[in-house]
Amino acid sequence: MSSTTTIKVRLSVMMFLQFFIWGAFFVPMGGYLSELFKGRQGLNTIIGQSYATHNWAGLIAPLFVGLVADRFFNAERVNGVLHLVGAVLLYHCSTVAEPGTLFWSLLAYFLCYMPTLALVNTITFQHVESSERDFPRIRLWGTIGWIVGCLVIAESFFGLLPFPILPGIDHAGATSFPMKLAAAVSLIYGVYSFTLPPCPPGGKGTPVSIGKLLGLDALKLFKDPAFAAFAFCSFLICIPLAFYYASAFDYIGKVAFGEKAGGVMALGQVSEIVFMALVPFFFRRLGVKWMLLTGMLAWTLRYSLFGEMLSVPSMLVLGIMLHGICYDFFFVTGQLYTDRKAPAEIRASAQGLIGLLTYGAGMLAGNYILGWWGDHIALDPSTSEGWRVGAKAFWLMPAGIALIVAVIFAVSFRDHSADSKNPKNP
Repeated sequence: MSSTTTIKVRLSVMMFLQFFIWGAFFVPMGGYLSELFKGRQGLNTIIGQSYATHNWAGLIAPLFVGLVADRFFNAERVNGVLHLVGAVLLYHCSTVAEPGTLFWSLLAYFLCYMPTLALVNTITFQHVESSERDFPRIRLWGTIGWIVGCLVIAESFFGLLPFPILPGIDHAGATSFPMKLAAAVSLIYGVYSFTLPPCPPGGKGTPVSIGKLLGLDALKLFKDPAFAAFAFCSFLICIPLAFYYASAFDYIGKVAFGEKAGGVMALGQVSEIVFMALVPFFFRRLGVKWMLLTGMLAWTLRYSLFGEMLSVPSMLVLGIMLHGICYDFFFVTGQLYTDRKAPAEIRASAQGLIGLLTYGAGMLAGNYILGWWGDHIALDPSTSEGWRVGAKAFWLMPAGIALIVAVIFAVSFRDHSADSKNPKNP
């Protein structure tokens, strides 16, 4: 095996471990919290605030990476330290039984984890020959890691076959075990990170600009009405997105699939892989506007299925498998659009700004709104009956938001200059 191939294998293992950790505990966390705080007043708010910790951390992560990792220390070493500390913090989270303490503990953990999402990309880009050819293949192992994490916790192969990796643990997703497992893997991964190829700080000695780190120098793009409409709708569509990450696992488990829920949820990532490969095909034929609009409308359809078809498991599975369209058609297309609209000197800042608006501000708002809405309609997510009574009202809320955003986008976005089928573009 050549040294180049060996490095790619090592980086693929890095990606697998990185996303195994996240998928193993983040997907079932809503179900665990609904059991842990069952009967507590404001249960939905507790769940929403707990999930919001990763968004708060996501807002801070670019500053950490830009101020510390890019300027003072090797990226692989920073990655190792953050995962070792994160292992301790995540294990601590698994022992906490008070909402306030859990919020701060999860926030502390995600302040360690979220910067590593950028670090693994930095490490990969520095050690591949062709970023366009090699990075997608390596990053694919991250999605596989997420899927395997879900299957291990569910002890089910996509809800179809038994996958008894955890003998003696029943319904592991509703317990603190996923956090403990992810903490153990984080410990192993932290040590492994120190064996990765060296990645010296690329920004050493360069002046610090908080505005550039947050992507604020890309605000000039807002002078273009089409880009402004795209950015505004990107923020808004992430409000309903938060409902899926925080509540879908618990919902489908309670109303249809029980302890197999994690395995069924993993079908969403399988769909993501398939549609990721199809993005170039559709991008050339549909163009930017229809790709983005299709992604938004897919969110409306998914939540409508969740709200109206809770007694039809196959429709719930369809809703989950729409993830490839929901995610790839909107977010991947949005990244391509941003890359084509932004001048070369601010492309990184533009991507950072969109990330700040979506996974930062948009999902942060969404997690607080879902908590408020769940408590407003008196949803009891800790029982099957509670979900059956409240599912329609709960899920049609984000479906409505997604539909309104799609209408706003359809009316306000007029830009064909970045379509790949436009002859002016490569």
